[in-house]
Amino acid sequence: MSESEARPTNFIRQIIDADLDSGKHKSVHTRFPPEPNGYLHIGHAKSICLNFGIAQDYQGQCNLRFDDTNPEKEDIEYVESIKNDVNWLGFDWSGEICYSSNYFDKLYGFAVELINKGLAYVDELSSEQMREYRGNLTEPGKPSPYRDRSVAENLELFEKMKNGEVEEGVMSLRAKIDMASSFMVLRDPVIYRVRFATHHQTGDKWCIYPMYDFTHCISDALEGITHSICTLEFQDNRRLYDWVLDNITIDCQPRQYEFSRLNLEYTVMSKRKLNQLVTDNLVSGWDDPRMPTVSGLRRRGFTSASIREFCKRIGVTKQENTIEMSSLESCIRDDLNENAPRAMAVLDPVKVVIENFTGDAEVLTVSNHPNKPEMGTREVPFTREVWIEREDFREEANKKYKRLVLGKEVRLRGAYVIKAERIEKDAEGNITTIYCTYDNETLGVNPSDGRKVKGVIHWVSADAGLPAEIRLYDRLFTVANPAASDDFVSVINPESLTVLNGFVEPSLKVAEAEKAFQFERIGYFCVDSKDSSAEKLVFNRTVGLRDTWAKMGE
Repeated sequence: MSESEARPTNFIRQIIDADLDSGKHKSVHTRFPPEPNGYLHIGHAKSICLNFGIAQDYQGQCNLRFDDTNPEKEDIEYVESIKNDVNWLGFDWSGEICYSSNYFDKLYGFAVELINKGLAYVDELSSEQMREYRGNLTEPGKPSPYRDRSVAENLELFEKMKNGEVEEGVMSLRAKIDMASSFMVLRDPVIYRVRFATHHQTGDKWCIYPMYDFTHCISDALEGITHSICTLEFQDNRRLYDWVLDNITIDCQPRQYEFSRLNLEYTVMSKRKLNQLVTDNLVSGWDDPRMPTVSGLRRRGFTSASIREFCKRIGVTKQENTIEMSSLESCIRDDLNENAPRAMAVLDPVKVVIENFTGDAEVLTVSNHPNKPEMGTREVPFTREVWIEREDFREEANKKYKRLVLGKEVRLRGAYVIKAERIEKDAEGNITTIYCTYDNETLGVNPSDGRKVKGVIHWVSADAGLPAEIRLYDRLFTVANPAASDDFVSVINPESLTVLNGFVEPSLKVAEAEKAFQFERIGYFCVDSKDSSAEKLVFNRTVGLRDTWAKMGE
């Protein structure tokens, strides 16, 4: 990897360069802090590549920290999936995994410090009343009637909250900042609330849990983070981030920097919406290959290298924009065109009988990649009966049609030239069998009499080919911005999954899970990691050979 590839320029790296040059920091320490309340999606992959990539390039450190302050929505399943996704993307975290829950004792102590300084108070307004008192963007808020409680009373009530003597929703601890601030986030935000929920790390030790904005900045400081990188929706929260650190006794004071989040066409990035797709059984799970989750993309056949390349291409800016799905698809096409071995599969089969082929099956040697001899060859059986694609035959066609036509010739990929002589149809008029002859002098060479055969089609031996379920995945939504719809579920693409029963060449029987192939003339496919087995082969379409949506004028 060249130096220019290792050090892509962006405004965050320019800040880091300046900080190192000035001596503000001697080294770089970043973090990736997901909440374990769902699976990671490709937007998180952008953040992973940014934070871990910076740490790698500057020989620094990057922590994996779970922001686990909301036990009602979190689960150890999500913790494990996130760890797997980070590793699969090609990164490893510095030291032990961190959890915000590791700091609950210290966070409680800092909350008490704020109370003692007169900078936090226990409030008894309901959440509805709190919204009413907070005001809006044009009107200032008004103080809670509980805002001026004494330090002693606040300490006593906060202790009761901690001891489980206060019901949920009755009391909360709020920072005392400025109810007239033009920044809503500074209008006395809640920093602790009561939740009687078992935590996946701390069990039932706590019944009060800190809020994200209070926890995040302190966790950064405790871990010695130098550059806390967030997405733009946390831009205003930076003022609260700094206020908390300015008003507690702590040595390190990191700086927060914001960049634009990833918005991708034809999908949703909201964890709430993704969770709805899963819980309402609109997809088969978080790893459904139509989902934008890292695990879904992986199961569909995207490689970690293609996702890293995608994140590199879209860059890091403060400008909000929406990335075309074709940009992501081009990354995986570029990767698999170079690295995926070729194979043959027939998705909509019709039988061809080669009447003058009378001997035993032949074993043909076919290259695994047309441009990479180092990828070797494979053996493909050629038999009297083969499957071809139904769309690769016509009874009549013009000169532009380069496939098999009744009375004309075509070459079978890696094999012989055949000629369609006659056909059989069923009672409904559907072609059931195409009877052909073959020229046994044309293996690997053109016909000796100089006749031109321009078309080449793929095929699979009917005797040796393996039945396979082929899953054709497409975009999950019919519109580019489903999140803008009043009911995003209503614009789910009913054709986002088509299941076909076809045949593949026998060499694919031993292909391992997630192994990618280019099915000749069709697209890129991979072995499904969940449902495929030696007894029942299942292949997922990763992406077509070309962008068919662009042709439709999307």
